Amino acid sequence: MRHHSAMALSPELVARVHRHVNDTGPSPGFTSLGEADYDHLVNTLLARRDRSDDIWLFVYGSLIWKPACAIDGEMPALLRGWHRKFCLRLERYRGTREQPGLMMSLDHGGACRGVAQRLPSAHKHERLHQLVRRELSTKPFSHSPRWIRIESERGPIEAIVFAINRRGPNYSGHHSLEETALILSRACGHWGSGAEYLMHTVQHLEERGIHDRYLWALQERVAALITDRNRMPGGQTSA
Repeated sequence: MRHHSAMALSPELVARVHRHVNDTGPSPGFTSLGEADYDHLVNTLLARRDRSDDIWLFVYGSLIWKPACAIDGEMPALLRGWHRKFCLRLERYRGTREQPGLMMSLDHGGACRGVAQRLPSAHKHERLHQLVRRELSTKPFSHSPRWIRIESERGPIEAIVFAINRRGPNYSGHHSLEETALILSRACGHWGSGAEYLMHTVQHLEERGIHDRYLWALQERVAALITDRNRMPGGQTSA
């Protein structure tokens, strides 16, 4: 069931954060992935599976509302031992080097309710290539795929999950809700803003009956910061 209250973060507020940003490419110290890198990622993931097996993905953020490839159905799922967290620093896509953003990944501890998406075995090689190209563009990785057991209506299943590498160069560590909200209320890149990413994620989780209390509080605070900023001379916040 969807949460009874309307979201505070609206398309109108999100539009106030949006601006045109050119893609400046990878940050210094990062290298773009090539065909050999993507082939290695896909082959490594498939090495653990039987050729006739369908592939399940556990998704918890933008892959819910913007799948990387065609999927053949979905179902609710629970991942224990990990939780959603805005812990991936972005200097591209939904942020810039001058004003970095944050993206969600999975960090250690707690539990996460999300969605299991199915890739049929007949197309899994092609669709996994689409997936890794969507999620990964440069190395070294801070956010990478791995197999993890999840709970579903079919019982326990192994699924591919993108989770944080705490030793990776873009791991941001811990931010308070207020710090996270301030970053998301400002950051924008050539893919759009952090506020837009948050809004769509909360909307689509709620539509599937998944109420994440932290994300709900976060979208309320981001909405308030954007609103306050537009009330002040020069568009500056008091934070």
